[in-house]
Amino acid sequence: MSKYTHFILISWAIFAFSCNSNHRHVENLMIKGSDTEVNLALTLAETYMATDPNISIAVTGGGSGAGIAALINGKTSIANASRPMKAEEIDLAHLQGVNPVATVLGMDAIAIVVHPQCPIQNLSLQQLGAIYRGDIQNWKDLGGADEAISLYGRQSNSGTFVYFRDSIVRAEYSTQVKQMNGTAQIVEAIKHDVQGIGYVGIGYILDKNGAQSKGVKVLAISRSAQSTAYMPTELKNIDSGLYPIVRPLFQYTNGKPTGRLQLYLKYCLSPEGQALVKQNGYFPVSEIYWQQNEQALNRKHAKATLH
Repeated sequence: MSKYTHFILISWAIFAFSCNSNHRHVENLMIKGSDTEVNLALTLAETYMATDPNISIAVTGGGSGAGIAALINGKTSIANASRPMKAEEIDLAHLQGVNPVATVLGMDAIAIVVHPQCPIQNLSLQQLGAIYRGDIQNWKDLGGADEAISLYGRQSNSGTFVYFRDSIVRAEYSTQVKQMNGTAQIVEAIKHDVQGIGYVGIGYILDKNGAQSKGVKVLAISRSAQSTAYMPTELKNIDSGLYPIVRPLFQYTNGKPTGRLQLYLKYCLSPEGQALVKQNGYFPVSEIYWQQNEQALNRKHAKATLH
């Protein structure tokens, strides 16, 4: 075979491959941010990729702040955040030519966990804030043993850190709070610390069947000392608004999503996607956020998909 003929055959093979219907263009999506959402995001991404061979989705955590920073800098397709973007973050995004648009993926109840040997059964929001400010430092002041309270929380780049500080503590945290890298570390620490208390996303202590993880005790929380305390492990308490520490889980994009990015976000809000939200221990999107989602994704959602 001559060199010329060999060249023709190679060229034809390349041309035929490029024209083959199986030679697809794969679109890459990046999701970065909230550690609260990361396991759920992985599940959604893996399940969706199984239905669309033309998409590749990479998911990483790092905290809500890291995801928002990546969106502002054009380094991610979706920023997962367990808190709303701050005004200064939105201003910075606009300076960078980025227009943040939020959809709500699901609802997260923040559970307050202690060691199973802790005799405390419930706390009010006021008591919880006082504990994390350092105003209450001993379990005996809450009806427990005469032992110092051991505080666990997240690092400052965490959306849960910001949400809990702004909504519950309403001041700076006590300097005695042990800042953990992730929610799973808080759960593990509480399992081994009889005097410990921590705040965690509900998805980290409920399995796909709604059963609670062993080794920690979840406290009932009341809005005030005079009101009834409710558990975050029951959907009716979330839907009704009776449990007082509930927040939306956000997915931020640069502008209204289009193409496969839009299709993926619609999948997250489909009956199948919302079923995965529940299986991962979280709660489906509340009624009040469906209109926001519809505006962002230009679609209607049947109310039947909420439960």
